[in-house]
Amino acid sequence: MRIAIGSDHAGFRLKEHLKQVLKEDGNEVDDLGTDSGESVDYPPICAAVGRAVAAGRAERGIVLGGSGQGEQLAANKVRGVRAALCNDLYTARLSREHNDANVLSMGGRIVGEGLADEIVRLWLATRFAGGRHARRVGQITDIENETIAEVASS
Repeated sequence: MRIAIGSDHAGFRLKEHLKQVLKEDGNEVDDLGTDSGESVDYPPICAAVGRAVAAGRAERGIVLGGSGQGEQLAANKVRGVRAALCNDLYTARLSREHNDANVLSMGGRIVGEGLADEIVRLWLATRFAGGRHARRVGQITDIENETIAEVASS
């Protein structure tokens, strides 16, 4: 699987670790930054990961920061991205089964390397359940595709 990955300074160490894990598991990894633990703004990096997924240059994306909150928000601003903050196995599994999440967000200051490895592997292996969940994901896409004029008139 081709995976785009990016982090800010707070997620840098976890990103470097996960790149190795992903490659060892046979995945192709596209590192979109950052290159060090020096302070950096996360929105452009997370948007780049989201754009890679939305454009089909990557099958999935991973964004990492201190908590993962802002990174998830930034990635979700890209049309076609369904980023999920998953700092545990349960939310990782459900984000794929029920929401067909295509970008995973985690907090490098919250999740240790061992748990992060498990989260990523489970998230990548879990299939979307479809069925009633597909209808709901479709409704999310419909909301995403609304224009400002449509929102203002409702």
